[in-house]
Amino acid sequence: MTTIILASNNKDKVKEVKEILKGYNVISLKDAGIDLDVEENGTTFEENALIKARAVCKLTGQLTMADDSGLEIDYLNKEPGVYSARYMGHDTSYDIKNASLIKRLEGVEGQDRSGRFVCAIAVCFPDGKEIVKRGTMEGLISKEIVGDNGFGYDPIVYLPEYGKTSAQLDPEEKNKISHRGKALELIKKELDECL
Repeated sequence: MTTIILASNNKDKVKEVKEILKGYNVISLKDAGIDLDVEENGTTFEENALIKARAVCKLTGQLTMADDSGLEIDYLNKEPGVYSARYMGHDTSYDIKNASLIKRLEGVEGQDRSGRFVCAIAVCFPDGKEIVKRGTMEGLISKEIVGDNGFGYDPIVYLPEYGKTSAQLDPEEKNKISHRGKALELIKKELDECL
């Protein structure tokens, strides 16, 4: 079974990736014994994913995957965007971040509340080959925090076709339609062909 180092220690993210990439041995940075803090100074999700994947691949000489994901809100000029994790500070809880975004959209109605989750996934191979794929999940920013499944901004991204927020979907359902799920399926297809 091919081992892939996932350049993350986010337990929720690692779990999600493992569920989708069954058939691969996905391990976190911690599992790989790597303590590396990579500065994500790219201006796009793709650049940040590549920065992380390249750094870990170079350090370990092993197949490495990294993602950069976040929430884009059209009314807020696509904020928080690539700064989603750092929005209002790394140590600020998502309850506070979500409440702040809802407050910033007060008085904004209907399709003007449009936004999306974006996920770019990069895979770096020891031989220098690189794959980058993007997935999105479109929705509207809800007026309240709803749902206990998922993490991060999931409780404020309302999916009209499901009549619920991303945080109200069960994990299996979410993995089929999520930004990360879509990007991972594209990556899996390429990995299956070349490994």
